[in-house]
Amino acid sequence: MRYTTFGRTGLRVSELVLGAMTFGEQGGVGAPLEECRRILDAYAEAGGNVVDTAINYRGGASEEILGELLAGRRDRFVVASKYSVTRDAADPNGGGNHRKNLRLSLETSLCRLRTDHLDIYWVHIWDPHTPVEETMRALDDAVTAGKVLYVGVSDTPAWVVSRGNTLAEWRGWTPFAGLQVPYSLVNRDAERELLPMAESYGLAVTAWSPLGGGVLSGKYTRGGTGRLGPTAIGADDLRVARVVDEVAAELGATPAQVALAWTRRRAGVLPMIGARTVDQLRDNLGCTTVTLPPELADRLAASTGFTAGFPSDFIAQTRPWVLGAAAVS
Repeated sequence: MRYTTFGRTGLRVSELVLGAMTFGEQGGVGAPLEECRRILDAYAEAGGNVVDTAINYRGGASEEILGELLAGRRDRFVVASKYSVTRDAADPNGGGNHRKNLRLSLETSLCRLRTDHLDIYWVHIWDPHTPVEETMRALDDAVTAGKVLYVGVSDTPAWVVSRGNTLAEWRGWTPFAGLQVPYSLVNRDAERELLPMAESYGLAVTAWSPLGGGVLSGKYTRGGTGRLGPTAIGADDLRVARVVDEVAAELGATPAQVALAWTRRRAGVLPMIGARTVDQLRDNLGCTTVTLPPELADRLAASTGFTAGFPSDFIAQTRPWVLGAAAVS
């Protein structure tokens, strides 16, 4: 396992992030405690050091299980959690990105995780009803109090993230050091605005659902079943999955390893791997040994039919008209 820094910070993070959304059996198919222990141990043995959870995962069981499993070795891991999703649907202030929910959510997560601080605290999703300046200042207060070391933002428009970091820069607050987005061969939307924005600000990117909800794992092209029903998978996604299967066969790798290797090719992107069994995790970890030749990477990208759309495509098309002779170089 190789390491990089978390955005423009000195925090060292592994190239694969372990997602703990599967920790616990509440609310659907997940992993029981002892399987979670095996998953975490296998990840750590491979050199992984970042574990990502959230206050709402498995109704709170994910944080509780992770807290138990980290006992005696918490400081060897970069522990990340998120807030935004409501703690109590009957409470008008039970969710959102405002100061009150941040404080109560943070205290809840710290208690469950059995720690006095989080290494990374993520804003889970944009709350358009809370001014971003309130969120940034509240996050900075949590950092000042020593309860949070670094902050990041997930599932939020690029212009909101940009405004938040500009405010932080101007006012001396703690900026977002990381961005979390869905990113895979079947969901490349982040390439339009979010990934270029992250590159400009030097943000680390953790990519959730890098296997497209399991579509790219190979199970559906083999006629298998999973949490996605047959009608939930579009023909375009299945077409991409078949190309992944073909490339995997050529390389002697598994489809999941090829899909993860493609996501890892993008500079600054750290795939988040989630598993319900230790065997699934070990298969995913194998992506670090897969090297995609440029021609195969291009073949995978071409299978998606992705275009950046306006204004990116328009700007590229009009470059010679705008720059004249300078466009040549």
